[in-house]
Amino acid sequence: MAKKLLLLLFYLFTLTPFYAQHLKHVRPEKVGMDSQKLLKADSIIEEAIRQGDIPGAVLAVVRHNKMAYLKAYGNRQVWPEVKPMTTNTIFDMASCSKAMSTALSALILCEEGKFRMLDAVNRYVSGFEDWKDESGETTTIRIHHLMTHTSGLPAYYSPNPNATPDPDACIEHIAHMKRGFEPGKGFRYSCLNFITLQRIIEKTSGMSLRNFSRSHIFEPLGMNHTDYIPCAPDENGVWHNTDKPCWASLMPKGEDWRSIVAPTTKQGADSVLCGMVHDPLARIMNGGISGNAGLFSSAEDIAILCAMLQNEGTWNGKRIMSKQTAQLVRTVPSFAKDFGRTYGWDNYSAYASCNGDLFSEKTICHTGFTGTGIVIDPELDCSVILLTNSVHPDEGGSTVRLRSVVSNTVAASITDR
Repeated sequence: MAKKLLLLLFYLFTLTPFYAQHLKHVRPEKVGMDSQKLLKADSIIEEAIRQGDIPGAVLAVVRHNKMAYLKAYGNRQVWPEVKPMTTNTIFDMASCSKAMSTALSALILCEEGKFRMLDAVNRYVSGFEDWKDESGETTTIRIHHLMTHTSGLPAYYSPNPNATPDPDACIEHIAHMKRGFEPGKGFRYSCLNFITLQRIIEKTSGMSLRNFSRSHIFEPLGMNHTDYIPCAPDENGVWHNTDKPCWASLMPKGEDWRSIVAPTTKQGADSVLCGMVHDPLARIMNGGISGNAGLFSSAEDIAILCAMLQNEGTWNGKRIMSKQTAQLVRTVPSFAKDFGRTYGWDNYSAYASCNGDLFSEKTICHTGFTGTGIVIDPELDCSVILLTNSVHPDEGGSTVRLRSVVSNTVAASITDR
């Protein structure tokens, strides 16, 4: 009997840090929301599944630091076999990685005095070229230009599919690419901005982006199913994971950590990409740890991040960033007023349609190519997390309209404002 009691206490103390961090689940009415109106989101998502836009989805709604709604729909995999979607499914967050990890890491380092937003990029990235006009006059590209996609860098570049991971070669290529416009004078959403920002984060912190974001954001918040997953090809060119994600140690004995990951696109005749980032630059050039993509996460983990941002930088007694920094996340800087981007998030650019029509003007958001999306309204203290793998199995789906109408149904369900 005593032995059983000791064993029980051991499990309680060792597993509590992993499982006791989620937001408290409550009925929508407990946080000023109408549960019947929220049901409209169900029919909208189920119709998108019937239309073939998505194989499945997970919807989470956060209000007043509580989980007001959490539901799974359809399947996380439909080829080569069918596997049902579950609320604990882990998704390739694609470009949501920029907002969740890279931007927040940069802001934390900024408040620690490691750099300032006005610093020149070439102060930290050797050889990084500034803008040069036809007469040879230069304009400095600064960190705040990277954060707001106003640097003039190209949107992307396609790596050689046979290349092996080489982050130095990647950043060297970006450093010398032709700039499209004078920094601060235009807007072009660019993955290259955030890969460059990754290099600055790693140089000033002395840590990889994976380790910095894990130690400064995800681990303190108890986001135990959020991580980058390194990968590389073997001598035969077959890609493999070179390290396991943080949740691998939490899996039941004998169960593969990939069993709860939503796959993305087909790879060959009978397999799908699962547990390796979909984005080619992130996977091929940066080996899965990249400033533009590579983060994997679940709805309940992201809900904690949203609650922290809604709560001025703190959650569950853990302060992740100062109140001033948290407010900066949702503020469009004066030089970017024409473009609508905050430091790492979107407020009112053309990419912000996922905000819908009914949330407040202070709402921020970010989306990912794989079908992920996060919307945070600090004024209404409400977040919408809609996770899909619309690129599964063959990149044929779309979530642009779906995100907007789901946001509208959630906003319309709020009854106490």
